Amino acid sequence: MTRRRVLTATAGFVGAAMTGGVPRRSYARQEAVTLRWWDYYSQGANNTATQAQLQRYMDANPNVKIERTPIPFADLKQKLLQGAAAGDLPDIAVIDNPDHQAFAALGILEDLTDRVAEWGQADAYFTGPWDSTIWQERNYGIPDNSNCLVLWHNTAFTGPAEVAPPTDWEELRTAAAALTDGDRMGLAVSGVKSEEGTFQWLPFLWETGEDIPTIASEGGQRALQLWVDLVNEGNMSKGILGWNQQDVLTQFQNGKAAMMVNGPWQIPTLRDQSPDLKWEVSTLPKDKQGASILGGENYSIIKGGPNVDAAWDLLVWTQQPENLKPYLSEAGKLPSRQDLAEDPYWTSD
Repeated sequence: MTRRRVLTATAGFVGAAMTGGVPRRSYARQEAVTLRWWDYYSQGANNTATQAQLQRYMDANPNVKIERTPIPFADLKQKLLQGAAAGDLPDIAVIDNPDHQAFAALGILEDLTDRVAEWGQADAYFTGPWDSTIWQERNYGIPDNSNCLVLWHNTAFTGPAEVAPPTDWEELRTAAAALTDGDRMGLAVSGVKSEEGTFQWLPFLWETGEDIPTIASEGGQRALQLWVDLVNEGNMSKGILGWNQQDVLTQFQNGKAAMMVNGPWQIPTLRDQSPDLKWEVSTLPKDKQGASILGGENYSIIKGGPNVDAAWDLLVWTQQPENLKPYLSEAGKLPSRQDLAEDPYWTSD
């Protein structure tokens, strides 16, 4: 299950997509060009990995200068909308994959359908990430990476307590209670009133067999009640209402939470800041079924810009496995390319 259904429902209200294909034009690599790049990687491993990747491209293509602007996640969408109204947009924008179709529907993104067909690499990608770049059967971007949510365990707590990774909700309740001790909670999640809190809760809704249109059902109420009960029973902090996913990681790092719900983008931070912390992961405990949620970022080119060909050349370069693997490994991300996902770097971890 992905957040695309939410997007499809809202995107219908914001406009129709531009459907005209753009033929592939020749880009002379020796031409001097400056590409403007916007993303929301303002700190941490994402920031350093992205900067290193773009620098590698500039080193290999001395005629290309990339002016990168990291914009806070909460501000990037509004910045793109304001830029569209003012005619001040970058050449390339990194877009959170559930937002991709909405921006395509607004007519902001370049239709890459013909370029993608000529490139011939669409089949190399997993279906879920690739579909997030499609709007009305046209392609408006390339998936760069994927992520999901799992349950993390601090084995320094789960081992002595003899708590095995919970496989269903009842086992989750039992494990959270057994691991709660003083100011240490059994479980930490992000319940903040934002996309991050929604991202963390939706898998629990889907595990009941329900979805956004049936959120008021018995299953939807039960998914919310699970979190309410964990808080009321003292096994999950009331602080979750103000915690984003980075705050959840901090609780886990500081031994204030024995388990947490989080994603693979936290791995570089843990390895750098908490090398002695011993942890394991397991799939989210199921209800009627198991579920997680698709996250990650896509690359897009802004429609009608002066450097579409050069921007496309950069995007294609980033997706070559020999260029993509160093970046993904540095940033703690999972491949959207099926062939790269079979690399021992990921399969052996």
